[in-house]
Amino acid sequence: MIQLLGIAALALALPAAAQKPVPGDPASRAALRRAGAEVLFWSQAQRDANFRRMEQIFPTTVIKAGGRVRPLPAGRPLPVAAAEVNRFLASQNVAGLIVLQDGRVRLERYARGFSPTQRWTSFSVAKSLTSTLFGAAARDGKLRLDDPVIRFIPEMKGSAYDGVTVRQVLTMSSGVKWNEDYTDPKSDVAQMFSRPVPANEDVTTAYMKTLGRAATPGTKFNYNTGETNLAGTILRQAVGMPIARYASLKVWRPYGMEADAYWQVDEHGREVAGCCVSMRLRDYARLGQLMVENGRGLVAPGWVGDATAIHQPFPQAGRGYGYFWWIEPTGFRASGFFGQQIWVDPSRRVVIAAVGAWPKATDEKLSAERTAFFRRLDDAAAL
Repeated sequence: MIQLLGIAALALALPAAAQKPVPGDPASRAALRRAGAEVLFWSQAQRDANFRRMEQIFPTTVIKAGGRVRPLPAGRPLPVAAAEVNRFLASQNVAGLIVLQDGRVRLERYARGFSPTQRWTSFSVAKSLTSTLFGAAARDGKLRLDDPVIRFIPEMKGSAYDGVTVRQVLTMSSGVKWNEDYTDPKSDVAQMFSRPVPANEDVTTAYMKTLGRAATPGTKFNYNTGETNLAGTILRQAVGMPIARYASLKVWRPYGMEADAYWQVDEHGREVAGCCVSMRLRDYARLGQLMVENGRGLVAPGWVGDATAIHQPFPQAGRGYGYFWWIEPTGFRASGFFGQQIWVDPSRRVVIAAVGAWPKATDEKLSAERTAFFRRLDDAAAL
């Protein structure tokens, strides 16, 4: 029931659980305009109940699976004690954990009432899927990374994005001013969908073109979910179709995802490219495996290496940002707040995917503990 949300205003705005929310429906549109702020401040009980059923709460579009499913056969079990895994699951509020090596399942666990046939929202892990779709569009000749943003979104002419390239959007180095503070209800990330937008105007473009400039394009990294949503607008214009359909045609069907996924949309029915794809845990793992396999011909030659190279270096050695991928000394990762992650070590051909419900959107202690445990799993895979 919608009342599980425990937020009176949202409960009143959303349709009954039996009636799927749809873009254009007044109640759904009102809920979407508040969603960014309210989801960030759900209680633990609300996160546990709702992260596995976001498509029942907010309007979505389907990424259709179909055809032959890429198998994930059982591999040799990881030499890690069950008690150690259980402690990690409990301490991190993890709902699902899977480890692949060479495409074989070496560890797979579920908790918190989550099951292999359920879906869990990705939050910003969706950014790295969007990156992969840019790789497919580059392969199809639909865009070049040095194209200007205004080639695809002429309405941005005269805004802070005039003079910014697609590559600078993908590396979050546009120089446009943006506040990603998840604890601030008035931050850009909380407010970007809060304003009504006419039906003939793109929701993301309407907000992003109002922003000012903070740095010269290409000179400064600033994590920016709105920028990823803008990338979705660029991609949709470049390929001439909704990006969920493009994801189905270029990744879900040809690579063999096992189930449909649901991508949250804005009030006009367009995918929110920086967030919120609900999918099964094994399909999270397949996204990582696709990267281990260098895109398996579904993206432009050399795309995976370029997307996971450091384009924006961080102070720590071996760390930085690629094309919507976080780069680490041992590989790269896709991360979403509240504990979602795909972690890839290409040298060992290891993929680790986890979904969960952290008590905070971001937490340095939980992040450090997760990284240490993932390294433990990765090292165990080498034994």
